[in-house]
Amino acid sequence: MSSDVPQGFEDRVRQRASTRNSNTLETIPVNHQPYGNIPNTPLAASTISFLLGCLFSLSLTLFITGGISERWWTTYQLAFFLTAWSAFHWGEFAVTAGWNRDKCSVDSFLLDNGAMYHVAHGVALMEYLITLYLKPSLKAHSYVSTIGQLRLMCFLPLGVIMVVVGQTLRSAAMIQASDNFSHIVAFRKLPSHQLVTHGVYSMFRHPSYAGFFYWALGTQLVLQNPVSSIAYLFVLWKFFSRRIKAEEKALILFFGQDYENYRRRVGTKIPFIR
Repeated sequence: MSSDVPQGFEDRVRQRASTRNSNTLETIPVNHQPYGNIPNTPLAASTISFLLGCLFSLSLTLFITGGISERWWTTYQLAFFLTAWSAFHWGEFAVTAGWNRDKCSVDSFLLDNGAMYHVAHGVALMEYLITLYLKPSLKAHSYVSTIGQLRLMCFLPLGVIMVVVGQTLRSAAMIQASDNFSHIVAFRKLPSHQLVTHGVYSMFRHPSYAGFFYWALGTQLVLQNPVSSIAYLFVLWKFFSRRIKAEEKALILFFGQDYENYRRRVGTKIPFIR
């Protein structure tokens, strides 16, 4: 061997060659395969995170500064909606990656969450922008926009509070449930499954659902969308009512009387869903 070749160089080359295709950053869930509509690769995950981060930063800046008066559509309301939307989707992936690694994939961003999910957001944005353009006064109802003036000399929109509380509740639920949480309802009990009743689960029986319920309604209060607010309320209630019933049948099979006792003790805190 030539004297100018570092000692152990060939060993390091062989080691790199043997691990080159292992792709240790690849995220493949244990119990299900990703949908496949978005590449399940580190590049895709980092690109989505970058784009969501850019949208979040620009929207948050626009929200804090109160919008741009020279552009009729660059309002603080729209800015907050985009801030909340980008934070929600990034947070879903980040919390899953941090506390539920075995179920993490690019689908954890929930961007591939079904066509109706994106249609709902699209309709809400159309209602806001069309109403804002035709009759901007309808987007300035103070009894919806604000709940009062604090000593800090700032107004806190009711919808903003609902969004922040809803997001916090959902993220806390996912963190506390850890690997017991799944974006897909589990109908087969795994050895790692445990009944979580502490933390936010001691106050909400399905805190992640309640969190998203109030988060979504809060976004429509911020946008002051009467039609979308009613539609969101109806569709979300119907969806979670059915999902909770199906999920609780499985949970009773998993945990038996323990879950029955827990269900009697703790409510969902979603109206008319016990």
